[in-house]
Amino acid sequence: MTQDAPQETFISHLIELRTRLVRSAVAVLAVFVVLFIFPGPSAIYDALAQPMLAALPQDTRMIATGVITPFMVPVKVTMLAAFVLALPVVLYQAWAFVAPGLYQHEKRLALPLIASSTILFLLGMAFCYFVVFRTVFHFIANFAPQSITPAPDIEAYLSFVMTMFIAFGVTFEVPVAVVLLVKTGMVTVEKLRGARSYVIVGAFIIAAVVTPPDVLSQFMLAVPLCILYEMGLWIAKSIERKRVDDEDEAAENSSTDVSTKTD
Repeated sequence: MTQDAPQETFISHLIELRTRLVRSAVAVLAVFVVLFIFPGPSAIYDALAQPMLAALPQDTRMIATGVITPFMVPVKVTMLAAFVLALPVVLYQAWAFVAPGLYQHEKRLALPLIASSTILFLLGMAFCYFVVFRTVFHFIANFAPQSITPAPDIEAYLSFVMTMFIAFGVTFEVPVAVVLLVKTGMVTVEKLRGARSYVIVGAFIIAAVVTPPDVLSQFMLAVPLCILYEMGLWIAKSIERKRVDDEDEAAENSSTDVSTKTD
């Protein structure tokens, strides 16, 4: 009976995991169906392509070199949009799966981290779409020789957009990573401040790897990464100061109780 208990617990965890995954998939699929009906994959892709189209010469369109590419690429974009919109449900299911195994103080830490991570990732995508794309595409279009008519392939454009979205989304997670490192005691704020120069160099190296080979896009990724790192240090310092104040207050209360009992 005792030997069967761990196996039953493991099976129950697998069943719980399957249930959470199915609910997440159903949420994404439901949003996908709604988006497929309205506004439709074509309209969603047109919205995604708007920064590029605005930078191209008038009446210039993007091209599709594959036979089924004009159908598959908008469908992929719609699925990605459905996943982003259903992300709160997906994260809630992940939270509901791991929450029973967490301590109370871990639950208080995990939920704000999940919420802030989601918001920051979406902010990174929005910054990339509304600021970076429009600036970089106009820069590239103006830099191109007059003898060239740009006509980007829609599949290559989707691959480029997804790479940039992920790069900027992850970049905007830097404050969460800094706070988590300090909160868990893995590193102190002073050590992170001492590593500031390495972070700046690393930011430009990462930007050179994941962005197009132009200085403007690299600069627009590296600078926000450095700013967000400083923001994470400021937040972590505030949390650390509050923790020290709480410990001092608890020590004072403990000493007061001891003196009272002695009297």
